[in-house]
Amino acid sequence: MTRVSALWFVVLFAGCSSPEAPSDDEIVEVLDRAKSNLVFVEGGEFWLGDVGNESGVLFNPMADDNKPPKRIELDGFSILKTEVTWGDFVTFLRDVGRAEDYTIDNGFTRAVTLPIISNDDPASPNYKHKPARSPNFQEAENYCLWLAEKTRLPFSLPSEAQWEYAARNRGQAIAFATDTGEVELDKYLQRPSYAIDPMQPVSGNVLIHSSLDVERRPVGSYPPSPLGLHDMTGNVAEWTKDWFRPGFDHLSTKNPVAIEPSREYAGKRVVRDLAGTGDHLGGSATVYARVGRELDNYLYGFRCVVNQPEPIKELP
Repeated sequence: MTRVSALWFVVLFAGCSSPEAPSDDEIVEVLDRAKSNLVFVEGGEFWLGDVGNESGVLFNPMADDNKPPKRIELDGFSILKTEVTWGDFVTFLRDVGRAEDYTIDNGFTRAVTLPIISNDDPASPNYKHKPARSPNFQEAENYCLWLAEKTRLPFSLPSEAQWEYAARNRGQAIAFATDTGEVELDKYLQRPSYAIDPMQPVSGNVLIHSSLDVERRPVGSYPPSPLGLHDMTGNVAEWTKDWFRPGFDHLSTKNPVAIEPSREYAGKRVVRDLAGTGDHLGGSATVYARVGRELDNYLYGFRCVVNQPEPIKELP
């Protein structure tokens, strides 16, 4: 069976069957993994937005919606060190009985190339350790709220300010959230799609590719940032919980979250890490780039935070 025909077999199978609910052990594994993967980020003050380098040169010169920077104060919080994995996300959808909502039979066209099932095959785009691509904003938010309900910890999507503060190692004036602060591209997807080998060894320190390609590297494939976080530059772009507006004038200076949609940009939430979409020209791969996207967009991943100003203690 060819790879294409095998994919269609999987798609048709996924569209015609109802996924079983996960076992209690499967759910416990997801919850334990989430708690053990949290990195505490000490709070502080920083300038949210494109601060430029020491010479005053802007990191993202072609964008206007991340300027001027605004002085922000954040309480401490904890953030997942990796993007939520495909396997953990599918377990959540199975647990809440919504995995079958995202099938071809139910009108979810993305399932043609990325059916909502996970597996143990590293060569598959459905490999459980690759980052999730949520079918919409709401399910990304729902996953974090599911963690909150199950763990009794205040999990949520990160605010835009939390996301940028963590990506910049607590607000440093850096361009990329990599181990070196610079980009060394993995050559993995820089070839025609028919020639991609998912088993090709990792190179460089970041994956930047077209948002139309469902292929990703497993989370944690590249060295972490100095703060201990992976893929805040590259792999997949990430949802935050803020409603989108250009600039930062609408934000408060203390723990800001844009909780009200604007009339002009109604229906759009902030997506960060545009290196995860391949839109990396003119500084768009830097940690300062931002964009508003419709809630039903299925291209993006996410990570969750715990809104507690002290490190999370081990729970029994």
